[in-house]
Amino acid sequence: MSSTRSSSTRSAETVQWRKSSFSGGADDEHCVELGRLAPGVGLGVRDSKDPDAGHLTLTAAQFAALLTRIKRTTSL
Repeated sequence: MSSTRSSSTRSAETVQWRKSSFSGGADDEHCVELGRLAPGVGLGVRDSKDPDAGHLTLTAAQFAALLTRIKRTTSL
């Protein structure tokens, strides 16, 4: 799965980031946020503890594949 790490696809201030409902752990150390990027660009995934570090850009197909893989791995 190829992806792009970017901080300039769309200004982080204009993206509405949403924290994953599965984020958490002790002291909330595993925090992931998702944001819809500019039309046709895809989704951004970032660490909510370090939002200025940029985000990982995934197409809708890449994000679906990631979710499938996570679900398969966590159900073992």
